[in-house]
Formats: sequence, structure tokens, C-alpha cells
Amino acid sequence: MIATALSIAGSDPSGGAGIQADLKTFSARGVYGMTALTALTAQNTQGVSGVHLVPPAFVADQIKSVFKDIRVDAVKIGMIANAEIAEAVADSLGPYRDIPIVLDPVMIAKGGHPLLARDAMAVIRTRLLPLAHILTPNLPEAGALLDQPEATSRDEMVAHGEALCALGPSAILMKGGHLEGAESPDVLISKTGPQWYEAKRIETVNTHGTGCTLSAALAAELAKGEDVRTAVANAKAYLAGAVAKADSLGVGSYKAPKTGHGPTHHFHDLWAD
Repeated sequence: MIATALSIAGSDPSGGAGIQADLKTFSARGVYGMTALTALTAQNTQGVSGVHLVPPAFVADQIKSVFKDIRVDAVKIGMIANAEIAEAVADSLGPYRDIPIVLDPVMIAKGGHPLLARDAMAVIRTRLLPLAHILTPNLPEAGALLDQPEATSRDEMVAHGEALCALGPSAILMKGGHLEGAESPDVLISKTGPQWYEAKRIETVNTHGTGCTLSAALAAELAKGEDVRTAVANAKAYLAGAVAKADSLGVGSYKAPKTGHGPTHHFHDLWAD
């Protein structure tokens, strides 16, 4: 019987992020993917030009429809958009606290377009963080959730992770891609203490959807029954391969000069070169 994962997130018509990236990642990791849409976006590798929100009650209807019929082994939450949708998601997932939930607090698109209303932050803190098995913020997102400046050092990353853990999640994966330097370290904060995952920074502009892809891969690994530390290691290795092979896709504004952020290669280890 195949493992299953549900993504609750927004749609990216260009296929690099959001629901589309999550479904590709689930498939690449051998997991059956399902979705509940929170928003439709008009975007491509150059940026976001529009957002159309799904009514909160219909977001809840999608989630309930899946749970009524299909076993759900893990849930990934991405773009929430506003407080009303956040409340609807929290209400819908409340009865399923035994299922691993990965919360990726999507706030800003790669091109800088805001994807989260200010009024949603309080609901995320009080309703969604306590439901999360693991939270996967980048440094600006972690700072915003804590109402503090973003971390600029490893010590500050650990401190922010510990502060976020105190808000309810079982674990925090602090993504260190915004740190300066040739390294791109992440740190997992949990009850067993910090666990660092070291990685070299890959020089490429094709990084659209990296956060969505990592959190979806993490949900897929948890759906298959991996423990959190192993799930993080496997998800990071998968993302590293997807980013390393991203330039081979040639998707997006591939004619010089290249000005956008192309997608990662979700099927890098499945498709022939």
C-alpha cells in the first residue's frame, strides 16, 4: 500500500512552486499526492502578477473530502494567504493531531511579492504552530514569526529555532540559505537538541520553489515512516540534487539575458539526461 501525503497550498501555473512542485516532489519520492488549494496565482519564473484566494469554507471542504475517503499519512501546509484561510485549515486539521504535519510558512515569493496578509501571522502562531510536527522557516520567516530581526549567525539560528519550538511545534528546521558565505547550513531544533546539516551553496539562479520542494520532500519521508532526523537528511539530499540539476531544464526566461528564477529539477534522478 503506497504512502500518501496531502498538500494544502497555492497553485503556481508555471509549475515550479506551490501545489505543482509538491505533487512532483511527492511523485519523485514514491508517495501518492493529494491537494487542497488555498489560492490561485498568476506567476512565472519572473514573479507573481496576481493572486486569487479560495474561499475559506471551500478550502475546508477540500480537506474534509480527502480525509473522508483516503488515508492521509502526512500533511504539508504551504501558502495560507490570510487569517480566515489559516483558521479554516486549523479547524480542519484539529482532529488529526496524530498525523505528521509539515508547516512551511510561505510569506514572500522568490521575486518579492507578498503571499501572506499581516493579519494571518497571529493565527499561524496560535493555531497552526501548535499543530505542526515540524516547521520549516527560512531566516526572514523565522524572524517575522518571532517579531525579531532575522538571524545572521549560527548561534542566532539556534536561538530562533528554540524560541519557535516554545510556540508548539515538535521540531523546527531553520533553513540557513540567507546566511552569507559559501555554506548553506540548516539546523534541526528538537527536544534532543540541535542537529546541523551542512551543505555547500550551489551557484544557480534556478531556485524557484526550493522551500516548497524541501517541505514536500520532508512530508513525503515522514509519510513513509522515517523519523524526523532521517527525513530531514533525505529531503535535503533530494533538494540538493534538484538544485544541482536545475540548469539543465532550460525552463523560463532562458533567452539571454536571463532575469527570472527557473524551477528546480524535481525528477533529476528519474529522467535521463
